[in-house]
Amino acid sequence: MLFEKLVHGIGLRRTHLQLASMGSVGLCIVFWMRASSFDQDERGNAERRALFVGLWAPTLWGISQSLEDAPAGRPRPDGPHAA
Repeated sequence: MLFEKLVHGIGLRRTHLQLASMGSVGLCIVFWMRASSFDQDERGNAERRALFVGLWAPTLWGISQSLEDAPAGRPRPDGPHAA
């Protein structure tokens, strides 16, 4: 709950994180396609950079799933206090 309050406090919502997740997939593809323009010595580093950016997507998506669009501090409808 503390992390959710912090994220809501700085203004991030579920949609923002989901868009960032999809953007990181696009950025990963761009980096990977761009890696083919490097010579053989630098290509490995460029491909590793693309994979690193690609790992942001599931992380950001997972954080977005822990949030809800309602303000922080309100109980979730499916939480332990649901009627």
